[in-house]
Amino acid sequence: MKLRISNFKFQLAARAGCNSSVAIGNSQFRFAFTLIEIMVALAIFSMVLMAIYSVWGSIMRASQVAQDVAAQAQRQRITLRTIEDSLMAVQSFQASPNYYSFVVGDDPESGSLSFTARVPEIFPRNGKFVNPNTGRDFNLRRLSYSLEAGADGQKNLVLRQNPVLMDLDADEQQFPLVLARNVRKFTVECWDTNKLDWATEWLATNSIPTLLRVKLVLGGNTVAGSGAPDFSVARVYSLPSQTMPAAIQNGSVGNGGNNHLPKFKIPTR
Repeated sequence: MKLRISNFKFQLAARAGCNSSVAIGNSQFRFAFTLIEIMVALAIFSMVLMAIYSVWGSIMRASQVAQDVAAQAQRQRITLRTIEDSLMAVQSFQASPNYYSFVVGDDPESGSLSFTARVPEIFPRNGKFVNPNTGRDFNLRRLSYSLEAGADGQKNLVLRQNPVLMDLDADEQQFPLVLARNVRKFTVECWDTNKLDWATEWLATNSIPTLLRVKLVLGGNTVAGSGAPDFSVARVYSLPSQTMPAAIQNGSVGNGGNNHLPKFKIPTR
């Protein structure tokens, strides 16, 4: 067996025109890698991995920013739709200012809005306000929008509701409906027909303004760390309702001083 291997090496060396040791050495030199070649290959492989990781990270960050922007648009849409649905059903009676007053806060950074409305069936938390005697919803409720500090230090736009002639319960007081989180600014302005300008405070609480402008600035998703920019939006609402005069509500209305005409009374609820 040894002789055959020696003869085989000798034949290879003879064909190559050199001795067996040189041929074997040359064969090892031809098929092996040096340390420098291995280090260069590792460096190139590391650069390729870094490029792939950088591209993947950019794609993930762009996707996160797009998701945050979409979430911001969805939050402002739901918030403004809730405010619009309630404003389109606002009610006010001059003879009952304690229950039907229209109040707008004067703080430009932490605005507030409170009024009474007969909310639609799709309004949030309708299932909570049900009359146990009749089984019908208390859809005539006072709605209070305000900007309050949240548990994480950011401000949230919350909504509290209570049926007319009833106070806020403990659950609604402590756990209001959060319409939007991380709200930078919530501003409510009323159109002053005397000054022909927007006012941040509505002093005539026994009446309804003709126009209402709501500004909302939502902050980015800072929890995810995506750095999404703030989202600002403004809406102008033309209120379709008018305040019911006290004379009509009390049934003391006349017609041109003709007090002999039959009086009528309009139900308040």
